[in-house]
Amino acid sequence: MTTNTPPLVAASNGDHVLTGAAAAPTPVVVDLTVDGRGISVPGGTTILQAARAHDRRIPTLCWLEGVNETGSCRLCVVEVEGRDELVTACTAVVEPGMVVTTSNPRIRATRKGLVSLLMANHREHCFDCVKAGDCELQDLGEEYGVPADSSLGRKGRVDRNRMLLDGHPFLRFDPTLCITCERCVSMCADVVGRHAIGTFKEGRNTIIDAPFHEGWRTTLCESCGNCVQACPTAAITDLRRHTYRIREVETVSTTCPHCGTGCQIDLRVKDNRIVDAVGGDGPVNHGLLCGKGRSGSIDFVHSPDRIRTPLIKNKETGEFEEATWDEALDLVAREFTRLRDTYGPQTLAGFACSRSPNEDIYLTQKFVRTCLRTNNVDNCARVCHSASVAGLAMTLGSGAMTNPIADITGDVDVIMLVGSNPEEAHPVIGMQIRQAVQRGARLVVVDPREIDLCKDADLHLRVRPGTNVAFANGLLHVMIAEDLVDHAFIAERTEGFEAMKDLVADYTPERVGEICHVDPDMLREAARLYAGAEKAPIVYCLGVTEHSSGTEGVMSLSNLALATGKLGRPGCGINPLRGQNNVQGGCDMGAQPGDLPGYQKVAADGVVEKFEQAWGVDLNHEPGIMATDILAMSARGEMKALFSYGEDPVRTDPDTAHVVKAMENLEFFAIIELFMTDTATYADVVLPGLSFAEKTGTFTNTERRVQMVRQAVIPEPGMRPETEVLADLMRRMGYPQPTLTPAQIMDEIASVTPSFGGISHERIEREGGLQWPCPSADHPGTPILHVGSFTRGLGRFFPAEYRPSAETPDADYPFILMTGRMLYHYNNGTMTMRAPGLAEISGSSYIELNVDDAARLGIPDGGRVAVSSRRGRIETTARVGTRVSQGETWMPFHFADGAVNELTNAALDEYARIPEYKVCAVHVEPVGG
Repeated sequence: MTTNTPPLVAASNGDHVLTGAAAAPTPVVVDLTVDGRGISVPGGTTILQAARAHDRRIPTLCWLEGVNETGSCRLCVVEVEGRDELVTACTAVVEPGMVVTTSNPRIRATRKGLVSLLMANHREHCFDCVKAGDCELQDLGEEYGVPADSSLGRKGRVDRNRMLLDGHPFLRFDPTLCITCERCVSMCADVVGRHAIGTFKEGRNTIIDAPFHEGWRTTLCESCGNCVQACPTAAITDLRRHTYRIREVETVSTTCPHCGTGCQIDLRVKDNRIVDAVGGDGPVNHGLLCGKGRSGSIDFVHSPDRIRTPLIKNKETGEFEEATWDEALDLVAREFTRLRDTYGPQTLAGFACSRSPNEDIYLTQKFVRTCLRTNNVDNCARVCHSASVAGLAMTLGSGAMTNPIADITGDVDVIMLVGSNPEEAHPVIGMQIRQAVQRGARLVVVDPREIDLCKDADLHLRVRPGTNVAFANGLLHVMIAEDLVDHAFIAERTEGFEAMKDLVADYTPERVGEICHVDPDMLREAARLYAGAEKAPIVYCLGVTEHSSGTEGVMSLSNLALATGKLGRPGCGINPLRGQNNVQGGCDMGAQPGDLPGYQKVAADGVVEKFEQAWGVDLNHEPGIMATDILAMSARGEMKALFSYGEDPVRTDPDTAHVVKAMENLEFFAIIELFMTDTATYADVVLPGLSFAEKTGTFTNTERRVQMVRQAVIPEPGMRPETEVLADLMRRMGYPQPTLTPAQIMDEIASVTPSFGGISHERIEREGGLQWPCPSADHPGTPILHVGSFTRGLGRFFPAEYRPSAETPDADYPFILMTGRMLYHYNNGTMTMRAPGLAEISGSSYIELNVDDAARLGIPDGGRVAVSSRRGRIETTARVGTRVSQGETWMPFHFADGAVNELTNAALDEYARIPEYKVCAVHVEPVGG
């Protein structure tokens, strides 16, 4: 019987040596003998690792590589010639000339005795257990002849003194099944970095202290469930695990549908329904998942309120009525054709979906360009990371993350985290940053809020919202003044440094301190830490981009990396953490008004002609209109028709009233959606979409890694893949698009996109995910960008003056409001709010207020408040504390009951036309008694 525990990753706990062994320099290669066979392994390798690397199995139970390597269960004991006592292979380091025996009667008898002792304090009826067939202890019992239905005990201290802990929405702990291996403890402490699971002593016994009781909310548990995967028995389980046995399910490996981290996730399927989700062995997560990935990737797929048939709005009643596919697609094709031919192609537009696969996005932008005959196509990057795409393209030549996740959280000296809260927005990356800090990396947090990582940070620069450009200019001023820049790199690989130097001369730490509301000495220390480190990545997110100066904020951070030569090298770079699961792919696939697939510019010579030849049709040669401007045009009555695939701007775009007006002014609006979202209610035609679990394709994660999405369940009869629907619609509008498989669509993408030239489904299935640029079938992909030279040739310094935010506080609206993500939900909550456990953990909106502001206004923690801006008014619940500074507030944007985008400002960045979600002026007052 084999186990199905996915592999897990953690920081190395260091080399373990036998007690009493003399310290000596570790040889590069060690020769030894294992079971009569001579082998060679690197110095510092344990006997267990050496044996397994040469196909010799040694059983383990407490051991989990890189997670728990204490040797406490002793099941891995082996004989070492010359030593009387058996040695634990997981802790003993190989030595030259060592002779090891991994199995003989003495060893087997010892192991059998150890298994018998474990069984003695374990529940008897293994075959009734939810993990029967999937339990490591049960496997060892069978291997060593210890009956699974043991009569040795179950009257020990565990039964007498400990009770089942099942007060958590997802997780439970049964101490009668616990063998005290402490894998869960090490997983939570050393890998997840939460330290929520501990131990305590009860007499001479060690007891696991799991936080799954009724008061679990007061603990450090963040509901990730990684302890479940670490547990070798059924002591810690997810409640879903009690609905199936491992023999009843099929496991399908795919890519998580939430944030841009790109975790691999194994869906367990029973009777065409997903019954569980566990962490897969992916290059980014290595078995780890967050609460959203583990518990928010199931329920929405099978939700009863999924749209399952085409809907057409009755113009007389305003109600949607079910229609056939032919009726719906004929209407869409007819109306788009009429409006295009009546008003011109520039009055039509299309939005692609950054939650959908690359293949779907590619066909969406192809539909807009070939059938609507316009380049008015965009995706949700316009409102989150378009500033990264534009800013990094201008300074470096490529608007993408420069280094892999493992690289910027692995062997690094300093991490500069700017405007990013990865523990909540990209939790598995947050876990890896915690690991880096535990290994000794220095952490600089630049954020207006006191995020949880601040407690582990060497510095927290609590900058005033909207002052990122001033902050970056101030750091560069210090670097130049203290000669901390890389002169050779600047001379050989950059341009524009002198102009940059002139601009930042005025940004002294004292002046920047006044602008940013931070201590000038902390600015100096941050500059010294970053510039003085050999390996120091800049990691940032929407706290940098979602400003009216967002692109300049991105370029200002790029200036820091250019000045210190921290580009094109391991452990360095400038690294935007992309928000949605495939927002990187949305940009890569050409769902942008100025770019065709692979960032080939519409305005560049020969690019449109190349696609005209490939697609066999005349195309529009004028760059299109960006999404935020499309909505503004619609609000003015200038945009006539819109096709939207999976976007919900009524909920996610700023100034909701403005967006609603835009929707109402459209003459025709068609949408593909899973659910009747706020935006879908304004449509004339709603076409049902498929979830990530119901189709095949690829997602591209934040580090440019293209990974497979695999169909796990078969859609209900009558539902169709979007690629098939789009092809059908294109043919109805006169373009001869064949219906292709997702693999064939990727082959077409590769044929017209140089950076994807070597990527195919067949290759990804064979080799794993590939990081673009990957120009040919024999190219390995590109983990680190700009090695040796920049995509644009020379890296460009971009001098940007600090400008205040478009809207600042005044007497009527005295507070700054910021918005952002939280751990348990994703985007507008369409998927995660349909997971009852996640909704129970966090199901309603709130606003964070500073304790002094709340006291002045008479607002208690948990009190109801009204929040108003120049655009709208909402009511929500106050969370009072110190996470925000005086005069500042913060709200998550996931919740419909406090729709924060009714308040936010639609002021746009000059370059990327990205909205200023992060700063608007609001008034806060208590509601009722």
